[in-house]
Amino acid sequence: MKLGFIGAGKMASALAGGVIRGGAWEASSMAVADAHRAFSEVWGREWGVRVCADNRELASVSEVVLLCVKPGDVAGALSGLDLRGRLVVSVVAGLTVAELQRVAGAGARVVRVMPNTPALVGKGAAAYSEGEGLVAADFECVEKLFSSVGEVVRVKEGLMDVVTGLSGSGPAYVYTIIEALADGGVLMGLPRELSLRLAAQTVAGAAEMVLSTGEHPGVLRDRVASPGGTTIAGMEALEKGGLRAALMGAVRAASERSRNLAAGK
Repeated sequence: MKLGFIGAGKMASALAGGVIRGGAWEASSMAVADAHRAFSEVWGREWGVRVCADNRELASVSEVVLLCVKPGDVAGALSGLDLRGRLVVSVVAGLTVAELQRVAGAGARVVRVMPNTPALVGKGAAAYSEGEGLVAADFECVEKLFSSVGEVVRVKEGLMDVVTGLSGSGPAYVYTIIEALADGGVLMGLPRELSLRLAAQTVAGAAEMVLSTGEHPGVLRDRVASPGGTTIAGMEALEKGGLRAALMGAVRAASERSRNLAAGK
């Protein structure tokens, strides 16, 4: 199945790079078009992906079209394209299935997906919701594409803005946490490089514990927090600093922003 990317920005590059490295698609079965041709040409040089002159050429050679542009660029990106019989997979934040169907035109089958950038290293988290008229092969394609670069789940479209606020934007929150932990290590005397390495591995290990054990994070936390020990002292500082509320607020703010983008605000 021929896979085409409209847009070669960070999210598209993360997906394409992850798919190629994971072996889900051969680069020779992929194409890309971007308004800034230099971005597309990087894909051609590094991965051997076909570089198309424009979006019309890309649509003509692709069975699956991934829409990876900014919300305000969607109408222009799809203008004049014949997408009948094509599966159109959108990773555009805030673009609803109904809006996507309208701009893609009659005969296109559409799916809305919210992935995240750790797809580049095979650790992505994605959720999708679908429009009408999809066939079994379409679901298999979406599952294959996004499971090759991490985890993928199917959700009701009404939850997609929340997915955006949580896992779509979430890596940025975690990077900030890692940076802050590393800064704390430096504050207390650790060399910068060592502190950052320990902070990143600590976050990665803790996340893997949650996923592999299936236990609630609170249970795992309590096992670390001995009475009168160092961990509970650190937890008190986090509670005083409002870390929990700040993270919940970040998810809320990003989710609401996604909804506003859908409403054109």
